[in-house]
Amino acid sequence: MKITATQDGPYLVPTGGKARVNGEVLEKAQVALCRCGHSQSKPFCDGSHKAAGFTAPAVEIELELG
Repeated sequence: MKITATQDGPYLVPTGGKARVNGEVLEKAQVALCRCGHSQSKPFCDGSHKAAGFTAPAVEIELELG
């Protein structure tokens, strides 16, 4: 699995099509997780990083599951 931290933005995490969040099933190919701390819909990104002027480098993290 690859997690991508976008340039000046959120972590993008692939879901394989579905994610379960507090028992609720979300049908999305990926979720965007906040890494700036300013989102009003944590743990998800709501775009607040733009107004906050958040800056951070892009990073790709490869996880070997199994």
